[in-house]
Amino acid sequence: MNRVKTAKQVSTVCCYCSVGCGLICSVDTLTGKIFNIEGDADHPINEGSLCAKGAGFFDLTEANKHRLKKVLYRAPMSDKWEEKDWDWALPRMARLIKDTRDAGFVKTNAKGEVVNRCENIGHLGSSNIDNEECWLVTAKARALGIVYIDHQARV
Repeated sequence: MNRVKTAKQVSTVCCYCSVGCGLICSVDTLTGKIFNIEGDADHPINEGSLCAKGAGFFDLTEANKHRLKKVLYRAPMSDKWEEKDWDWALPRMARLIKDTRDAGFVKTNAKGEVVNRCENIGHLGSSNIDNEECWLVTAKARALGIVYIDHQARV
């Protein structure tokens, strides 16, 4: 059976920015998985066209065979990646962040003013997250006292 002929067309809205471009997702009725995403020609905002993020939306679905599914770790000075599980990775990340903040947290500047900042950690955001996720990541970074915050979409 041709899955294109039997596909269910589902309309949705792109989540990347506040424009709200329309998307049509083609869903395989047998597996329930998306196999194509394209711009919605009947949508009044984008009339079927998509920006680079919207056009690459399909690559963020589980259909992307290159999408990472496990934690990859490369030890210092190593040239090999190792697969690790989240039970190993999350406590390690938390410990490294805490140790770095404890060692380099600046409470006051040269004038004696309270600044409470961490200058030893930087954060580079992703252009593949939506507005709400971007706000959440930035709020988390600021809560940690991180002041060196940049975003890939700006670069």
